Amino acid sequence: MRRQLAGTGVLLRLALRRDRVMMPVWILVTSLLVVSMPGSLAGVYGTAAERAQVAASMNANSSMRALYGPVFSDSLGGLTAWRAGVYGAVLAAVMSLVIVVRHTREEEETGRQELLSAAMVGRRAPLTAALLAALLANACVALIVAGGLAGQGAPGALALGLAMAGSGMVFASLAAIAAQLTESARAAKGITAAVLGAAFVLKAAGDSTGGGSSALTWASPLGWVEYVRAFAAERWWVLLLLAAAVAVQAVAAYALAGRRDLGMSFLATRPGPAEGRLGTAGALAWRLQRGGVAGWSAGFLLAGFVFGGMADGAADLVGGNEKTREIIERMGGQGGLTDAFLATLAGMFGLVAALYVVSSVLRLPGEESGQRAEPLLANAVGRLRWAGGHLAVAFGGSALILLLAGLGLGIGHGRDVGATVGATLAQLPAVWLIGALAALLYGAVPAYATAAWAVAGTALALGWVGPALNLPQAVLNLSPFAHLPKLPGTEALAWAPLLTLTAAAAALTAAGLAALRRRDMTA
Repeated sequence: MRRQLAGTGVLLRLALRRDRVMMPVWILVTSLLVVSMPGSLAGVYGTAAERAQVAASMNANSSMRALYGPVFSDSLGGLTAWRAGVYGAVLAAVMSLVIVVRHTREEEETGRQELLSAAMVGRRAPLTAALLAALLANACVALIVAGGLAGQGAPGALALGLAMAGSGMVFASLAAIAAQLTESARAAKGITAAVLGAAFVLKAAGDSTGGGSSALTWASPLGWVEYVRAFAAERWWVLLLLAAAVAVQAVAAYALAGRRDLGMSFLATRPGPAEGRLGTAGALAWRLQRGGVAGWSAGFLLAGFVFGGMADGAADLVGGNEKTREIIERMGGQGGLTDAFLATLAGMFGLVAALYVVSSVLRLPGEESGQRAEPLLANAVGRLRWAGGHLAVAFGGSALILLLAGLGLGIGHGRDVGATVGATLAQLPAVWLIGALAALLYGAVPAYATAAWAVAGTALALGWVGPALNLPQAVLNLSPFAHLPKLPGTEALAWAPLLTLTAAAAALTAAGLAALRRRDMTA
C-alpha cells in the first residue's frame, strides 16, 4: 500500500499551490456568507417576538419550507442554520467536486498526470492528494463557521460547521467515483452536479410535506445537514451518516482507481455520429454545449414557475415587518410588494445566468488546453470563427435561459407573461458584460481566465446579501446588475444603462477576440 501512495505529499503540495487563489476564495465566500447571516437577521428581526413570528410563518408555508427547510429554533443561531446552512453546504459541495475532478480526471485528460506518473508516483497517490486537498478546504470552512458563530452557541456553531464540511466531503468522494467512471472532466463534474441537484430536489420535496421529519429528506445528504439541527438540540449522531457515506464512497473510488489504466474509464465515451451538420465552427460549438444549454433551460423554466407561484404570498411572508419590506423593495424597486418581489426574482435569475455565461465562455480555454482546438485551427477555420461560435452559444444561451425564466415566472404567477419576460431579459446586458470580461481574460491572459468566476461570484454576493447587510449604494454599484431598471413595476424602462452595458460588453468581446488573434495558442 505504501508504494500505491508514493508521492502523495508532493502531489498535495502541488495541488495546493495550483489552487492558492481559487481555494481561499471558495473557502471565504462559503464561510463568510454563513457567518455574516446573524448580523443581517438581527437587523431584520430585532426582537424575540419577531423571530418567533417569522419561524411560525415559514413553517406554515410549504413553498418556503421547500426552499429553506423547516425552522427548528427561532434564535439567531437557529435562523442562521435555517437560512444559510443548506445553501452553505451546497457551496461546499460545489467547491469540493471542482477540487477533486480538477486534480484527478482533468490531470489525466490534459496529459499532465502521465508525465507525473513517470516519476515515483503511486497509482492511488493522485486520488489521495485530491481528496486530502478537499478535506483541508472543508476543514477550513468548518473552522471559520464554528469560530464565527460561536457567539450564538458553541455546540450549534460546531455542529453546523461539521455538517457543512461533511456535505462537502460526501460530494468530494462522489466526484472521485465519477472521475473513475468517465473519460472527461466535464462529464465527471456533470454527474456529480446532477446528483447534487437531485439531492436538493429530494430535500425540498420532503420538506414541503410538512413536519420535522420526512423519508425523502432523510434520503438526501443535504437533508442530513438540515437534520443535524444546529442550535436546536443538536443531533450529533446524524454526522455519522455523513462520515459513513464519505467512507463508503472513498473505498469505492479507491477500488475503481486500482482497476483501470491511466487515462481510461469504466464508461466508454460514445463516438460522435459520422452524420450530421457540422459544417461550421458555430455548429460544432452548439453540438458540444447543447446538453448544458438544455439543462440550464429546463432548470430556469421550472424555477421560474415555482417562484412565480410564490409571488402572491410575498405580502403574507413579510407581514408587518417594515425592515423586510425595505430589503425587498431595495432589491426589487419601489413598486407594489408583489412587483418588487418579482423584480427581485428577475434579478436573481440574472445573477445565476452570469454563472452560466462564464462557464460557457470558459469552454474555450478547455478546448485549447485539451488540444481539441488545434486540429480545427490547422484547417480552414480561423481563430475568430472558432471562438465566435462558442461565444455565440454563450451569449445566445444566456438569452434563452432568461427568456424561459421569465416565461415560467409569468405562467406560475398567472399574470402578463410579457412583463415577466421583459423583466428577465432586462438582465441580459449585465450578464453579457460579465461574459465579455471572461472572453477578454481568455483572449489576453488565458492563464487568469478563471478569474471571471471571482467577478461573477462577487456580483452574486453583492446582489444576494448586499441589501440585507445594508451595504452602501456605492458598494452595490460595483455590480453591473445594480444599474439595471427594476422590472416589472412602476419604474420606467431606462434605456441608457441597458445600451451602455451592452456597448461595453461588445467592446470587451472585440478586445478579447483581437488579443486572441495576436497571441500564441497553448502548445
